[in-house]
Amino acid sequence: MIKWGIIGCGRIAHRFMQGLHDVADTRLVSSWSRRPFTVNAFVEQYGGIACDSVDELLASDIDAVYIATLPDSHAAYSITALKAGKHVLCEKPVTVNLPELEQVITVAKDCNLLFMEGMKPAFYPLYLHLKEHLALDPIGPAGYVRAESSVADCPPEHPNYNLELAGGGLMQIGIYEAFLAVDWLGELQDVQAMGRFGQTGIDMFTVFQTLHTGGYSQLYAGFDLHGKGDALIAGPLGHITIHKNWWNPARATINYLDGRTVELDEPFTAGGLNYEIAHFCNLVKSGQTESPIISHQMSKQMIDLIDRARAEIGLKFPSEK
Repeated sequence: MIKWGIIGCGRIAHRFMQGLHDVADTRLVSSWSRRPFTVNAFVEQYGGIACDSVDELLASDIDAVYIATLPDSHAAYSITALKAGKHVLCEKPVTVNLPELEQVITVAKDCNLLFMEGMKPAFYPLYLHLKEHLALDPIGPAGYVRAESSVADCPPEHPNYNLELAGGGLMQIGIYEAFLAVDWLGELQDVQAMGRFGQTGIDMFTVFQTLHTGGYSQLYAGFDLHGKGDALIAGPLGHITIHKNWWNPARATINYLDGRTVELDEPFTAGGLNYEIAHFCNLVKSGQTESPIISHQMSKQMIDLIDRARAEIGLKFPSEK
């Protein structure tokens, strides 16, 4: 039985609970939020105890902590939880920047505990099936990735628009695209970006392209245009379309150079976070301190990509000044 505590009781924490209910041998024990009314409602719905502080949560009978707050607090809560002897699954982006992440990883290694970024697409059945299929019927090494997401229906009061909480298109959406580029193209070498800012100081729409050891990517993320939401991966023997919404992958089409078309259809269940939760719990049970899928190096590459894109457009957060 893996006993969980949750820090932050907003929308993503509710999705986490939807997934947790689908994973055997897990239980929610305790929850805490910066907003007391949210934690009380959360506990009424899902059970466990409502804690008055992070210290109280970490002193409860838990094995692991899921950090579901905004990025501004991810590093601090991760370090505090690790030093209290708890394994940590932290929402994406796992920290505000690369130096913060390096601090967290150092603490995790010193404590000999599991620390993993919650990057859900990597664990979806469609994504795993796609990689299994390509191992037997390849398109050759990927040389180009195009991925996009822009959602124009995010309400104006949403924390995504909050500069102090490290909001904006790159941090909230672009991190998914950073994952796709790094996962298929390898080590990051260069980034170019252009961005448009909103009234609150966050990037409302950013176009960024990257160079990796394996090839190139073209990406965009934002909040004031309605984007398509699919992704393209191209190799010398064919190309893959992961249909919208590609970050919750359920369907893909592979078009081969020889004229063949292969359709993959793998619906997901329980909201989709159940797959990364199950992976994390299996790592805890087997005594591993790093995921082989979302490794520490993978997380460092992803946030480094976002750091470089932010530097290109001139976006700094208050905590960095």
